[in-house]
Amino acid sequence: MLEKFNHLFIFPEYFHGIRLPGVVPYIAVLGSVGFILTILPMLIWIERVVLALMQDRSGPNRVGPRGLLQSSADALKLFMKEDARPKNVDVSLYHIAPAIAVVTSISAAAVLPLQNITFEHANGVQFSVPLMAGDVNIGILYILAMSSLQVYGVVMAGWSSNNKYSLLGGLRASAQLISYELSMGLSLLCVIVMAGSLQLNKIVDSQNILPFAGAPEALRGSVMCWYWIRSLIVPVVIYTIAMIAETNRSPFDLPEAESELVAGFHTEYTSMKFAMFFTAEYVAMLVVSGLNAAMFWGGPLPPLNVVPFTLIPGFVWLILKIMGGIFFYTWLRGTLPRLRYDALMNLGWKKLLPLGLVWLFIIAGMNLGTDLLIHQYPGAKQFVPQEARFLEPEVKSTTSSDDFGSVDDNQEPVQYNTPSSGRRGSAPHIKGIPVSRVR
Repeated sequence: MLEKFNHLFIFPEYFHGIRLPGVVPYIAVLGSVGFILTILPMLIWIERVVLALMQDRSGPNRVGPRGLLQSSADALKLFMKEDARPKNVDVSLYHIAPAIAVVTSISAAAVLPLQNITFEHANGVQFSVPLMAGDVNIGILYILAMSSLQVYGVVMAGWSSNNKYSLLGGLRASAQLISYELSMGLSLLCVIVMAGSLQLNKIVDSQNILPFAGAPEALRGSVMCWYWIRSLIVPVVIYTIAMIAETNRSPFDLPEAESELVAGFHTEYTSMKFAMFFTAEYVAMLVVSGLNAAMFWGGPLPPLNVVPFTLIPGFVWLILKIMGGIFFYTWLRGTLPRLRYDALMNLGWKKLLPLGLVWLFIIAGMNLGTDLLIHQYPGAKQFVPQEARFLEPEVKSTTSSDDFGSVDDNQEPVQYNTPSSGRRGSAPHIKGIPVSRVR
């Protein structure tokens, strides 16, 4: 019965002359943008309700049931407000800054892996296509680049406003971004070293393994195989602290400290321009929480490979993990006071950066030691998690002429020996990816 249920989610490669794998990126774009725009009002409502529960007060309860329409009312109010512009501002930069903040934050979500979709070729061979807007082989670098570009919107807003408080907020944001992006990069580099790839989809696949030889199939891709525990916890702690600082959220919200800078870099912005900065902040929270889920918490993988967990689609698990990150953001906002600026810099440069660097060497040494041990004693391979680097193709093939990872009609499928499962399986040849042994 379970096989029949799973067969419902296997799609043909062609449908009425349309090649369905080629449509997947467009579906991912529409789904990601639609989800972001739909969830934004709910995020604000969730944050206000959670903070109210933590502080033992009522929270939003006037507009709609339990205040559900309060965020929509606030958006309508911002849309109807007068768009006032101060004198002596740099007009072009003043108008461009909110757009840069929103576009860069939404663009970063393009490479998050939502789940895999299985298609069946005409010759019966099944292959998977990741449900993501862009399955690029430098996905992590792309997200880091987009997150770095977000600070340009903040700095331009502070500079162009002709306001000393706005300028100080923009300068604080740039210094904070540089300080904590280094620590974030080192924590992500620990996972990259273990997975052997910068491609987010492959990093998620490298967590879909057995934790040790002889483990039951229920543990394949389970919480015990995710990188939060395989990297020995420290990298995920560093990343979590850095992602909060990257998004300028409490207790690291120094660029918009109302007790010191009125409202920081967006002091002189009103109406929808202010709403665009507000939107960019929450979208950035969703993106970094999604990257956290993909890198350390299995992405779309369920916590256990058993029914009923496997019946839930992968993108639902990813959304649940992202919402867990949003709850953590809110929890910290209601718990911790704002740091002093010197404490913020000391934490980033004197604590997180040295710890991340040391841990990177530890992870690299562990991986090198494991490879040397397996090289000297091949039988030891059964005692370590079966990584993607142990895949050994038996048949080499040439590249295909189709795009989007298609299968050539006259091409024999590549046979793999997978030590993680002990079974032989077939996989189609993907264009541009040579079949070679990765070491």
